[in-house]
Parts: sequence; C-alpha cells; structure tokens
Amino acid sequence: MAGTLRPPRQQPRSSAPGRAGAGWARDDDRRPRPDPRPGPGRPRRPVRERRGPGGPRHLSRFHFDRVVTAAGGEPPGALRRRLLLERAAYHLVRHPERTVLDVAVEAGYGSHEAFTRAFARAHGVTPTAVRADPPVTFRSLELPGASGVHFQPPGGLRLPAQRKESSMDVLQQLVDHHVDALTTIIASAGTLADDVLDQPITQSVEGVDDNPTLRGLLNAMVTQEEHWLNALRGGDWPDESDQSVAGLAARHAVAGRGYRAFVAQSIADAAMADTFVDTTCEPPVTHTVGGTIAHVVTFGAVCRTLAVGALWTAGIRDLDQADPRPRLDGLATR
Repeated sequence: MAGTLRPPRQQPRSSAPGRAGAGWARDDDRRPRPDPRPGPGRPRRPVRERRGPGGPRHLSRFHFDRVVTAAGGEPPGALRRRLLLERAAYHLVRHPERTVLDVAVEAGYGSHEAFTRAFARAHGVTPTAVRADPPVTFRSLELPGASGVHFQPPGGLRLPAQRKESSMDVLQQLVDHHVDALTTIIASAGTLADDVLDQPITQSVEGVDDNPTLRGLLNAMVTQEEHWLNALRGGDWPDESDQSVAGLAARHAVAGRGYRAFVAQSIADAAMADTFVDTTCEPPVTHTVGGTIAHVVTFGAVCRTLAVGALWTAGIRDLDQADPRPRLDGLATR
C-alpha cells in the first residue's frame, strides 16, 4: 500500500572463511590490497603534517613530547604550566590592581580555587601571601625546571647560559679586563705631550692620591701590580724610576702578565683565604690572597676611571675597554 514504510532489504552476510561478521561485504572487497610498508617499487607514504606546540611538525604528539623532553629535560606541558605560574607570580606583584581571579584566568585556570591550589603547590605560598610580602627580585619567584627556561618580565623568556660561570670566573675576568684596559690606556697616553701627561687632574672630592696627574695614575696602576707580586715573593718595593710612557708600557707588560697568572693560579688552588706577609711594608703586614686581589680590582678601577677621564679631556674618547660590562657580556655568549 502506498505510503507504508517497509524495512530495508538486507544483503546476505558473507560466508567466506575469515570474514564472519563482516556484514554488507562486497565481492570486490576480497581483492588483494596494496602493501603499506615501504620497499622496492613501493614509495613511502607521506607523513601527515600535524600542528601543535611550536607550529607544524611531522611527529605525533607522543613522539613530539618525547623529543622535547629529551632535548630540554622537561615535557612541553610541564614547561608551559611552570612558565604560566611564573608569569602569574610576576603579575600578582607587579599589578596589585588586578584581582587574583583575573591573573588566574590569564594563566589558564577556570577558578580562583584551582589557581590557588596550583600556585601554592608550586611556589609554597598562596597568591595572596606573595602579593602581601613580595620578594626583593623576581628571580626569587622562579620555579625549578630542568630546561633552565624561565619567564622574563615583562613578557619574554630567559634562556639558560651556554656555560656555567662561578664567582671566581667573574673575578678572573675582572682582573683580565683591568690588565688589558691598562695596556690600552698606556698606549693612548703615548700620543700625548708631556705637559698634558703632567697636568693636574681637578677633583671635586678627596681622591686616592694627592694632586693626581695622568702620568701619576698610570704609574700607580703599574706599581700596584709590581708591588703585590714583590710582596708575594718576599721582595722589596718596586723601582718606579722609569715613568716615561715607553717605560710604563714595558713594566706593565711584565707585571701585568705575572699578576694575571698569579690570580689564575690562586683561583685554581682555591687559595683565596691563604695568608702571606707583605715585606714591602714597615712593619710587615699580613694579608690574604683574596683581600689583595679585591684591593687591586677596587682601587685599580678608581685610578682607571680617572685616567680615562683625563684622556677624554685630552681628546681621546674611543676607549671602549674602560667598562668591563661589554667584555663580560661578550664572553658569556661565546
């Protein structure tokens, strides 16, 4: 009868061996299918491009996580959560006008409670406690992570250094900088006339020397190297008679090389607390190796700064080595 709904006519199930329960099978399904494995005459199937953290990749999510974890020591998901919590800590301290819930939502949490639990578990204190008693620097809010990657305010990342440096490395670099800078300053002073070298340097405050001149500052820095080397060797006060620019350069070539080697050996031997008797003084005085090096770095920097200022006044203004920061920055990126 027209309009009557009839059930669809079912196809007979296949009774072929091994195909029981296949249902709706067609005869042409029994044709041999191509071997998906690569081999001679069988090109490899192209890998389907996937998208995920880091953009397009030719890896599954599982293998991508394994590769990133092996390279950086931290799974991508854990890295992302840690960075978001570090950023949240920064916003809590830096933006007191924002509510904790605003910071929580920005960090990917759906509620105040969930964010507070995660934050306290990671930082050891609640968001409210961090806001009430902020640390001196943001570095105190960084969370430990094997990758060494951290959030860098206001919106960047701080990558780990290519190599580790200790305080002793920095000390050696400061001494190296002082010795090399003094070499350059002496060379620059060689282009000036004697009256310029002997012109008094005007200071608005009391200095380390009375009536300093450029020549006198250069001699003081070279004598400082010679003095402490002689003291360590049990010798007398150094001979300061040759204060010509050529003489200062020759004296510094010897003393600077010796002083640099002395600092390097003291660091290698961990001998900063060792003591020695300064026989150049009357009466003799006992000093530590570390105190002596700190003395040279400190007062050498004062004399070096005055000398650079005197050269600047004399028209020599291309002394890039006066500041140790660019040198140490360059060494850190090598």
